[in-house]
Amino acid sequence: MISGKTTLIAHIGYPTESFRAPFIYNPWFEERGIDAVVVPMGCKAEDYPAFLRSLFRLTNIRGALITMPHKVATVALLDAASPAVRIAGSCNAVLLRSDGRLAGDMFDGTGFTRGLERKGLRLAGARCLVVGAGGVGSAIVASLAAQGVSGITLFDVHRPSAESLAARVCEHYPSVAVEVGSNDPADYDLVVNATPLGMKPDDPLPFDVARLSPSTFVGEVVMKQEITPVLAAARERGCRVQVGTDMLFEMIPAYLEFFGFGTATPDELRAVAKVAY
Repeated sequence: MISGKTTLIAHIGYPTESFRAPFIYNPWFEERGIDAVVVPMGCKAEDYPAFLRSLFRLTNIRGALITMPHKVATVALLDAASPAVRIAGSCNAVLLRSDGRLAGDMFDGTGFTRGLERKGLRLAGARCLVVGAGGVGSAIVASLAAQGVSGITLFDVHRPSAESLAARVCEHYPSVAVEVGSNDPADYDLVVNATPLGMKPDDPLPFDVARLSPSTFVGEVVMKQEITPVLAAARERGCRVQVGTDMLFEMIPAYLEFFGFGTATPDELRAVAKVAY
């Protein structure tokens, strides 16, 4: 039940039809007796800067979840940004501080690496290939670097995007070897599909799965279906995998901590979530 005392968390993006976060946060808030609600808000790109400023003039709002197409535009609207935001060049969480300033963070990468570690993958010293240097790929790379991987190879069909990301990571994490290379997945401990490939049935695979070693861990960011074509092919090779929604369930505890609502385990969230494919 939403009341005059309910704390609002906006979920801003466009279009809103595919939003899954309200089906996870809101059942958890209800289960824990927390008087807060995540509200989807559809906002087109041209209206977003003015809308965000107006939104945070509300007296009962604590923060916002930011999704496409606004993650990049949000960075310029912040008063304070985390290292992950500066490396990724995008932001998916905004907190209204008590002094009225807007602080931003990026949890896509945090959710991804928390999931990997929960599944037993040791990231310290790992060799990684990340295919896709857009917003989510950049966030994952930032989090991998923060966890002390030994090296990251970046591939993007738009090579300058990968080169720019490599430079930003090296600036913040000079001890991590970062290079721009091919999408050949051979000889890596971790291979990540951080592209949209897999959202459509006729999409090509993001890399040559036949080149994967069975010991390689394969991670996915596409959430449209649980087992995407690349994950299905990787499992046939004997690889351990992480599905796209694992990133979502793992990042939500980080969001909850950021917004001051305590924390939760992914299992607790899954137990009450209303997410369906």
